[in-house]
Amino acid sequence: MPDFDVVSLPETDHVDEGDTAPDFTRPLVDEEYWEDRALSEVVDGPTLLLFHPMNGAFQATYLYNTVDDHGWADDLEVVGVSISSPYAHKRLLSERGDGARIFSDPGAGVIGEYGLEHDIDGMTGITESRPAVFLLDADRTVEYAWVASEHPEFPDAEPIEDAIDRLVD
Repeated sequence: MPDFDVVSLPETDHVDEGDTAPDFTRPLVDEEYWEDRALSEVVDGPTLLLFHPMNGAFQATYLYNTVDDHGWADDLEVVGVSISSPYAHKRLLSERGDGARIFSDPGAGVIGEYGLEHDIDGMTGITESRPAVFLLDADRTVEYAWVASEHPEFPDAEPIEDAIDRLVD
């Protein structure tokens, strides 16, 4: 029995397979620096786009540990999106997510555009992203989509790996 409550999240009209991933411009952070970049500038081949709660949340740690464990950043572009600041992204990337970069979306505008917003219980006016994984082709078409329907929930790495293999091969 988990020592935390599992909470069902409300239905959402999120970006899904076959959709074109909406373009946006936000600060894109790596281990060393950040600069404003558009998603369309980053996607020039297969790209794994990860949405996650604040960097201190265990869902973010899980996602980037999974990226590291499977070596996905060696095979394709891996970028995340979170409400955390560029400074917090730099700290996270110094510990995990080797080869990944993360967009900073503190106002949750991109998260809202993707249909992934989740109001944090007990924090008036604070919205974060529910965990989500999108595999994009070079045209930003979503080839694979997984979006959490409860909190906490984690994606299964095997279907992601299978989708990556189909797209990269």
